[in-house]
Amino acid sequence: MTIFRIFALFFALTFISACSTKKGSPDISSNKVVPSTQQILYQQMEMVGFIHFSINTFTNKEWGYGDEDEQLFNPTELDVDQWVQVAKSCGIKELILTAKHHDGFCLWPSQYTDHSIKNSRYKNGNGDIVREFVDACRKHELKIGLYLSPWDRNHKDYGNQTYITYYRNQLKELLTKYGEINEIWFDGANGGDGFYGGANETRKIDNKTYYYWDGTIKLVKELQPNILIFSDSGPDIRWVGNENGSAGETFWSTINRHKISIGASDVNYLNIGEPKGSHWVIGQCDVSIRPGWFYHEAEDTLVKTPQELVDIYYKSVGRNAVFLLNLPPDKTGEIHPNDVKVLQEFKKIIDETFKVNLASNAECNADNYRLNNEMFSPDHIIDDDPESYWATDDGIKSAELIIELNDKTDFDRILIQEPIKFGQRISKFEVQIDNQNSWETVFEGTTIGYKRLIRINPVSVSKIKLKIIEANNIPAISNFGLFKSSEKKKAIL
Repeated sequence: MTIFRIFALFFALTFISACSTKKGSPDISSNKVVPSTQQILYQQMEMVGFIHFSINTFTNKEWGYGDEDEQLFNPTELDVDQWVQVAKSCGIKELILTAKHHDGFCLWPSQYTDHSIKNSRYKNGNGDIVREFVDACRKHELKIGLYLSPWDRNHKDYGNQTYITYYRNQLKELLTKYGEINEIWFDGANGGDGFYGGANETRKIDNKTYYYWDGTIKLVKELQPNILIFSDSGPDIRWVGNENGSAGETFWSTINRHKISIGASDVNYLNIGEPKGSHWVIGQCDVSIRPGWFYHEAEDTLVKTPQELVDIYYKSVGRNAVFLLNLPPDKTGEIHPNDVKVLQEFKKIIDETFKVNLASNAECNADNYRLNNEMFSPDHIIDDDPESYWATDDGIKSAELIIELNDKTDFDRILIQEPIKFGQRISKFEVQIDNQNSWETVFEGTTIGYKRLIRINPVSVSKIKLKIIEANNIPAISNFGLFKSSEKKKAIL
C-alpha cells in the first residue's frame, strides 16, 4: 500500500469516527410508526386558529337553513388583516377559514352556486373573502387552512350522487385558485332538514359511505401534495372527540385508522389513541372562545376568561395535541374587542410562565445513558435543543433521571418532551421531589409525546427525579423544564 493510500485511509477513518460521535448522529432506532416531517412541523406550531364567519354572522344562527337571502351578508368594516394580526399576537401560527358552512353560503365567488358572496352587497358582489384571507395570512406569515362543510342545506342535489361531484368541484376551486393551502378541514356534518333548493325537507344519508371520503382525500392530495388533512380519521390530523379543547390524560398520536371513520367514530377512542396504532395522526383540540362558533352579540359577556384558555392550553398542547381556537369576527367584520383583550392576557400568562426554565443550569444524572456516549448524555434534556436527547441502552425500558438544582427553587409547572421523530414511547412515568432526603411523588402520568405540561402545587426543592416506569422502546427525552406560573388567580390543577 502506498503512503498516499495509507494517509487517505487514515483520514477517511478519522472522518467516519468524527461523524459517528457528532451530536445527534447516529440516532437511536425508530419505532415502526413515526410522524412525517410535515407532521412534526405542524405539531411544533402548537396553536392554530379557526375563523367562523359567514351568513350566520348576520342571521344570528349557528347552523343556517340554506334559504338565507345573500343580500344579508354585508360586513361594513371587514378587516381580514385584523383577524390575522390578532391571531398572530396570541401565538397562533395558522388560521383556518370556514369557506363554506352547512348552509352552503360560499365566501368566494364559486361558479357552481348562486348562494355565495357574488350575490351579496359586499363590494357590490365583487368580493372574495377567501382571496383576502389567504393574502393576509401570507403577508403576516401565517399558514393557511380552509374548511368546506360536506353538508349543504342549500343545494338541491344533496343526498344524491351528483352532489359529490359538486362538492369536489368546489374543492378544486379552493385548492387550485388560491396558491398553497396548508390544511384542509373535514368533519362528518351530514343530513337533516334543509332548504335543499326549495324542497324544504329532511334528507338522510349513510354517513359512512355517502361522501366517498377515500376518493375525496385522494383528490386533495393530488391537487396539493403537501397539504395536511384533518378529519376524524386523518390521515394527518385527527379530532379528539370533543369540542371543549381537551385531549385525554393518556394521549397517543398513534391510532388504527381502520377503526374510525369520518362522522362515525368512537369519541373515547379518538380521545386516547392507541400505543400500537398503525398510523401517526396528530390530535387537534378544537374549541371556541365563545359558547358559539359564530358571533352572537348576546355572547359578548360570555367570552372565555384568560384562565380558562390557559387551562385549555395545558389540556391540549400540554397533553401532546394541538390547540385549535375559534375566533369569530362580528357583523362589522372584525374580532370583537372583548375577545382581543382576553387573548392578550392569555398570551401574557403563557409567555411569562414559560419565559425562564429554572432547570437550565442544573446538573443532570441518569442511572443509564446509551453507550456512555456524550451524544446521549442526560445533560441534553436541559440544553434547549429539540434535536438533542438523552436515551438508554438497548433493552432498558425503565430509567431514572435526577435533576439537581444549584439551590432550592420555587416552581409549579413541569415540561417534558420526547424526540417524537423516533416515535412515541413512554407509557408510564412519575415526577418526584427530594423532601428531606426522601423521594415524594408529586405527579403520576402515562404518555408524554411531543410535549407534556404538568401543573402541581407550588414546591421549593433542589432535587427532582423523573422516573420512567414503562415504555414500548428504549426511552428518550429531548427537553425537561421547571417553571413558575405567572397566573394572578389560582390556577386549575
